[in-house]
Amino acid sequence: MPDTARPPAAAEPTPFMAQYLSIKSQHSDALLFFRMGDFYELFFEDAVEAARILDITLTARGEHDGQPIPMAGVPFHAAEGYLARLIKAGCRVAVCEQMESPAEAKKRGSKSIVQRGVVRIVTPGTLTEDALLPARQGQALAAIAFSGAGDAAIAVCDVSTGAFDLAAIPAARLGEALLAWPLSELVVAQEDADRPAVQEARGFLSAPVTERPGRAASAKAGEALLKDVFGIAALDSLGEFSRVELAAAGLLLDYVRLTQAGAPIRLRAPRRPEAGGLLLIDPATRASLEIDRSISGGRDGTLLAVIDRTVTAPGARLLGARLGRPSRSIAEITSRYDAVSYLLADMRLLEDVRLQLKTAPDLERACMRLNLGRGGPRDLLALSKAVLSGAEASGVLGTNLPPRLADVARTLGLSDTPSVRALAEDIARAISDAPPMLARDGGFVAEGWDASLDEVRSLRDGSRRVIAELQAKYADQTGIAALKVKFNNVLGYFIEVPAAKADPMMRAPLSSDFIHRQTMAGAVRFSTHELADIAGRISRADDEAKAREIAIFEALCSRTEELAGPLAIVAAALAELDVAASNAVWADESGAVRPELDARPVFEAKGLRHPVVEAALRRDGKGFTANDLVLDADGQSAPRFLLVTGPNMAGKSTYLRQSALAVILAQSGAFVPASSFRLGLADRVFSRVGASDDLARGRSTFMVEMVETAAILNQATPESFVILDEVGRGTATWDGLAIAWAAAEHLHDTNKCRAIFATHYHELTDLAGRLSAASNASLKAREWKQDLIFLHEVQPGPADRSYGVQVAKLAGLPRSAVSRAGQILKKLEAGPSASENLPLFAMVAEDPAPEISQESSALAEAVAAADPDNLTPREALDLVYRLKDIARSS
Repeated sequence: MPDTARPPAAAEPTPFMAQYLSIKSQHSDALLFFRMGDFYELFFEDAVEAARILDITLTARGEHDGQPIPMAGVPFHAAEGYLARLIKAGCRVAVCEQMESPAEAKKRGSKSIVQRGVVRIVTPGTLTEDALLPARQGQALAAIAFSGAGDAAIAVCDVSTGAFDLAAIPAARLGEALLAWPLSELVVAQEDADRPAVQEARGFLSAPVTERPGRAASAKAGEALLKDVFGIAALDSLGEFSRVELAAAGLLLDYVRLTQAGAPIRLRAPRRPEAGGLLLIDPATRASLEIDRSISGGRDGTLLAVIDRTVTAPGARLLGARLGRPSRSIAEITSRYDAVSYLLADMRLLEDVRLQLKTAPDLERACMRLNLGRGGPRDLLALSKAVLSGAEASGVLGTNLPPRLADVARTLGLSDTPSVRALAEDIARAISDAPPMLARDGGFVAEGWDASLDEVRSLRDGSRRVIAELQAKYADQTGIAALKVKFNNVLGYFIEVPAAKADPMMRAPLSSDFIHRQTMAGAVRFSTHELADIAGRISRADDEAKAREIAIFEALCSRTEELAGPLAIVAAALAELDVAASNAVWADESGAVRPELDARPVFEAKGLRHPVVEAALRRDGKGFTANDLVLDADGQSAPRFLLVTGPNMAGKSTYLRQSALAVILAQSGAFVPASSFRLGLADRVFSRVGASDDLARGRSTFMVEMVETAAILNQATPESFVILDEVGRGTATWDGLAIAWAAAEHLHDTNKCRAIFATHYHELTDLAGRLSAASNASLKAREWKQDLIFLHEVQPGPADRSYGVQVAKLAGLPRSAVSRAGQILKKLEAGPSASENLPLFAMVAEDPAPEISQESSALAEAVAAADPDNLTPREALDLVYRLKDIARSS
């Protein structure tokens, strides 16, 4: 009997579906954009996911294994917008293109299908298109590797600009290293994914983490890839690298090669950390200081947003990089100051420079797109405009420049690179003013650049004129005024004369030129070799014009690729000049001063201001109260440890943060908002100001506070700069006081760093008398008619009280609750050590409400009855005497 339980054999997939399934199997972790004519189509789970994210229609096409195949598609010409949304949603997209035309496929057989292949994998860290990238924000793809001893290395690149950095770091500082970059994607080896350092990084990174097979994360693989990518036989020309650095480079380059689907990798030689090192900023400090990212996740309200006056996208990215990775090199920082000072001294010159820079497009990314084969005519035009704008800016700068600006002027002046100037000038003449985005659209080469192109275009665009001229020529040659040159889809172009006049054209000598084609009832049709040639040229003119334009485009791209190195130097010089000009403009607008750098670890500020808070107050028409701060790690001429007390809302946090921001600004090369500022460079900045629950990792507010405090006490050095606010406030009073006390002593005695320690524990103010390099300061506040007025001024010495009840009143607590809190506070202050005085253990008797006497009532009634607006001077004086009599009698 037949086996009826056996299911029918699954139908073989169609050749098309077999092709799709084969390609998809190689990219199972990505959505597959499968090119079909004018659309990218997605199938199966990819279609369902894309339809959900993009809110597009989900349809079906055919069957597979007896089930309809889900299908969704996006137009090819609008793909970038859809890609941007998918990438933002955290997807990876494999772009599969048609590698031949349908006509070419038919040559292999009538049932042959078009060959397809993945040309690129789009991931958050490998974007290059304008539509997918924020112009003024950098993009970093990072890879990390670990040695057997637990050391680590980080390799970072920006595929959109070609930047490539490589450095060894202690594994414990992985977070600091990663957050110093505008990270878009992190690559780790699968074998390293469970390391504590990687798990910690996953906790604070918003960028996706991609795990890759560990075979590329080896020194041998890294060495081989570096040699291959840069076309060298030995690594000596690139520098010396440790084995863990080579492993990180190998992991990064292997991933970039994967995403580029075999296309050449266009990165510059890896840079090492600058001499002197960088100012280290840990993740908690970056978050609390809001350097380039606010607590809410945006750019508004950050230090970068407030000081940024750049007018070019590369300049904005460089400014962000310098704030994110401030320098520790006195020589480097001083050269940046010199450039700002020079521009600040001549405001007219500064404005002229910025006018030229405003016309400079994004040279970095335009060049990279062209070198990757993803650019278009607009990128060529952007290259030309940027280079020529830079040359104009160089001419504005003049002479007697400080060294940094002198280098910039020489680079932008193009005297050392005449081939770059020639390329820019040729592009300016070759490309029209408003070219299309894609070269295949044609119409972007300017008239007069290429004679053969102009001829083909003339034929294409002037075909009617050409045919009319030919018709006139033939009519004159034959003497037949009724001769016409016509066209139809069967014969193409032909000559037609009335039948009665055709006989001379059938005999010599005209028959040698005119070839008989067709005889009609009332007309005879002819052709000529000349007409056939022109007809062929007309029919081919459009294709020839586009082909010639593409050839011109490719030739210019080839020249661009040959000059990739010099163009990158020009792009860097443009960004450098823009940042210097931006810092000068901001310094002028904000009244910021040039810092003085000291070899000793000092901090001396007069009239220091918080740039972000001041900008917000200025928008509201209010002023900012500046304050002084002097710290010296030696503890000789000034304290190195400052205890700050005062009420909430009085400005303690602002005072702390503005000092840390001053360090970051100064070491990034910017001026500082103060009347004077002197700084001994810091190796690290630590900030623990405010905390919140970290529920994802099971940490309470107090645990977060303790973790951050522990990081400071374990890592701060005598060259570090530390600000702490309210250590120990998240637990019981005596526990918190003990922790705060111990932390303060440790910072003073062991870390010996410059530190500001704000607290509400007034018991800590006694430390200033016990610690040799400690001092007290407080924020002024005054009570006026039972209201609290914040003066925002810092004064020597401790605060006399915290004014917590008054702050509660300002916050809007009910009057009865505020009154009750005041009563309880008095009882606690009278005997704070007795637990029975606490409301948790014994009710505190309410003070009896004051009785209102008859005389007081009469006084209030007299005041209420008075109408001051209508009193004569005599009546007002009488009222004063009457009120005085009532008060005396009471």
